[in-house]
Amino acid sequence: MKGKVLLFINGDAPETLPDYHNYELIACTDGAFHYLKTMGFPLDKLDFISGDFDSHSGADENVYHEKFIHTPDQDRTDFHKALDLIAERGFNKVDVFGGSGGEQDHFLGNLTVAFAFKDQMSIQFYDDFSEYYFVPKNFKLNRVKNKMISLYPFPSVENITTTGLNWPLTNGSLSITSRIGTRNFAVEDQVSIEYEKGDLLIFIGKNYL
Repeated sequence: MKGKVLLFINGDAPETLPDYHNYELIACTDGAFHYLKTMGFPLDKLDFISGDFDSHSGADENVYHEKFIHTPDQDRTDFHKALDLIAERGFNKVDVFGGSGGEQDHFLGNLTVAFAFKDQMSIQFYDDFSEYYFVPKNFKLNRVKNKMISLYPFPSVENITTTGLNWPLTNGSLSITSRIGTRNFAVEDQVSIEYEKGDLLIFIGKNYL
């Protein structure tokens, strides 16, 4: 099995860049290329830069031209097209930076793209406030005591039971039109989540207390 992928997309740049040595493949969309250059990321470590290049000046194409992949399809976002390229290379674990911030329709669009790929690959988003991702129907979090835990149905979850949270659920239901499970926090080091039907997005924040 191949290792993990580090992917930067065009939301808010992270305050601190992750350690790229932990990844087998490193990529970015064309908009993210700007902030990586500004932050001093070693651009020679990028395996590819993809996108429709509507937000890229092209000034660096002479230096990194072999890394640029033009994906002009306007029916899919640059994030979606980058994931397609990653899947074609046989990877199924992706850490995403730059998925939030900026224009909020982009953030919602990024979640929708991740949802479309959730059965094909494991996608985890990271920003300066939390990490977030879709979780399977039987899932455990470790080393999370005192951290903020938000459960967000996408769009609904049925018969959900949790342990280790300050406000636990027992055979409950969540829906974006009625009840969601945001701003909870872990009172135990391990949190377990089980549900029978639907799809669940989890946000793990900084320490709550």
